[in-house]
Amino acid sequence: MIKVFGHKAPDTDATASPIIWAWYLSEIKGIPARPALLGEPNSEAAFVLRRWQLDRPEIIDDVAAGDEVVIVDTNNPAELPASINDADIRAIIDHHKLTGGLETRAPIEITMRPLACTATILHDLMGPDAALMPEKIKCAMLSCILSDTLEFRSPTTTDHDRALAERLAADLDISIPDYAAEMFAAKSDVSAFSDAELLRMDSKTYEVGDKSFRVSVLETTAPDQVLGRKDSLMKSMETVAAEDGADAVLLFVIDILREEATLLLQNDLVARLAEASFGAKPVGDTVVLPGVMSRKKQIVPVLTL
Repeated sequence: MIKVFGHKAPDTDATASPIIWAWYLSEIKGIPARPALLGEPNSEAAFVLRRWQLDRPEIIDDVAAGDEVVIVDTNNPAELPASINDADIRAIIDHHKLTGGLETRAPIEITMRPLACTATILHDLMGPDAALMPEKIKCAMLSCILSDTLEFRSPTTTDHDRALAERLAADLDISIPDYAAEMFAAKSDVSAFSDAELLRMDSKTYEVGDKSFRVSVLETTAPDQVLGRKDSLMKSMETVAAEDGADAVLLFVIDILREEATLLLQNDLVARLAEASFGAKPVGDTVVLPGVMSRKKQIVPVLTL
């Protein structure tokens, strides 16, 4: 049985894409497969599962030697189980930059395309078989695209992602603005999460020079819910950074509707990075970055000290 999973701290794409591809392998290709998660899905992903009555995949902590796996929505070993290189990796399907560090037992199929969403790539790989997707799988695919593109606001959005989303929505008789508003409302409700959980919810580790940063992004239509917790969040950043072996946590609060990011300036190191990376002169303990929406395209590539 092949396990299909995405990255740790699973968002909508890393939650639903394993469901989509496991369905395709099992039902269309006749290859037994099941989806899995590397942690609890975030609030938006949990909403998508409930909204379309999709079974939540099993949450796994690690893989065993020889486990057959397909990796989607990442190729970064730091975002995968500790024993991933002991597994039998059969394929990688991703839309992020190539990180390196994964080892395979034999040549495998690797598909990496510059699209906004892994689910878009999955649709392309299915070819004519995509027409066989049941409604739940189509809904999962549409949800992934709307989430990763922030309803086409993200600079990672391609015409291909948008066209597919519009075709799926038309086929499902779903209003994209109305459904995206439901998704973003679910994403924005962070009241049930602790500060540490928020900082790790959509977070990845990157090296900048000789420093290590946990780069966290919170996409929301209600930024005041997060920024209202600014003081406690900044205190928690020190603990999270120490526990995770990082020099600092960078928290970008993405205002989906205003299309801007607010970066919390935890300390002098983060303030220096904000000025060097974005040309932003820090005033107080936050800095607003107009137009910044994408960690992949607008944040990580410019980080410098």
